[in-house]
Amino acid sequence: MNLQVVLAGLIDYQEALKIQKRLLQLRQAGKIQDILLLLEHPPVITLGKRGKDTNILMPEDLLKSKGIKIYRIDRGGDVTYHGPGQIVGYPIMDLKNHGKDIRKFVRNIEEVFIRLLKEEYNITAGRDPEHIGVWVGEEKITAIGLSIKRWVSMHGFAFNVNTNLDHFNLINPCGIIDKGVTSLEKIVGHPLNMDKVIDQVIKYISRIFGVEVQISKEALKNNYDLLRGDDDERE
Repeated sequence: MNLQVVLAGLIDYQEALKIQKRLLQLRQAGKIQDILLLLEHPPVITLGKRGKDTNILMPEDLLKSKGIKIYRIDRGGDVTYHGPGQIVGYPIMDLKNHGKDIRKFVRNIEEVFIRLLKEEYNITAGRDPEHIGVWVGEEKITAIGLSIKRWVSMHGFAFNVNTNLDHFNLINPCGIIDKGVTSLEKIVGHPLNMDKVIDQVIKYISRIFGVEVQISKEALKNNYDLLRGDDDERE
């Protein structure tokens, strides 16, 4: 199986959401192959279907004055933060080709980062029996929140590499108040080269999901008009 990986750079959250929805339609219709968007966002807070506004700890107008927007979206999970230095991945993948098993799909995403951290940085990470994601001790390093529509996935994961962890103080991350958040930078004690870590993420996704990866920086640009079609908002 093939997986097209698009390196989209820094992109506004709302724009990325529109692109995801369009890609979802195209994948459901069988017009494109599985695709993974890897990118970063400007500072933003997103609230999932089960999210509670009380888990956002600063008034919305004050957040906006600091340039941090809030989006209420249809992924699983509660509240999370995205920002520069965080590798965000949006897999638009047909689970009918991946065992048609949502739980296994999530566990495979977790396994990507568990293996990456251990084999590349000798960091022991694992799962929490109550909370989805990847944890180093009592601190989450990778958040996962998906939406599955007609067996095609959207939304995805957020891996803290050089992320500003102070911004997580604006929320109760994932609605959890008794655990913390960490980053690769915090653990190893210095900033990481983002391109190198992105390459590592791609390597382990290929390995864990058993896919042949095709990497592109131009795919979104080349199909920009198509991806911003008038029917972006339909699902």
